[in-house]
Amino acid sequence: MSRRPTLPDVGRIVEITRGRDRGSFAVVIGHDADRFVLVADGDKRKAEKPKRKNALHVRNTAWIAEEVVDELQRGGKVTNARLRHALRVYQQHLADRMSGEASEEGGGPDGERGRD
Repeated sequence: MSRRPTLPDVGRIVEITRGRDRGSFAVVIGHDADRFVLVADGDKRKAEKPKRKNALHVRNTAWIAEEVVDELQRGGKVTNARLRHALRVYQQHLADRMSGEASEEGGGPDGERGRD
C-alpha cells in the first residue's frame, strides 16, 4: 500500500530531507504528476532547471513566499534573485526566532540564568 503524499503549495518554503541536498531549504515552484514537486533555491538549483523531488522527501515549513507566488501567477516565471531573497528572509526569521528563544531562556549558551 503506497502512501499518497500531500503536495506543498507553490511558493511554500520546504526543507529537503533526503538526498544530496538534505538539510537545505528551497521554494516549491511547481508540481509534476501527483507526487513530485519542483524546487529551486536560486543558487545551486536555478529556477530554469528546478530539482524534481518526491513530496515525501521534503518537509513543509509554515512559511509561504508570497512574492514568489505573485510572480509565478503574473508571468509564469520567477527569478533566481527572488528565490534567494525569499530564502534569505526566511532564514533571517529563523535566526531571529532562535535568538529570541535563547534570550528568553537565559543569557548563557546552555540557557542557564545567572546565579543569584
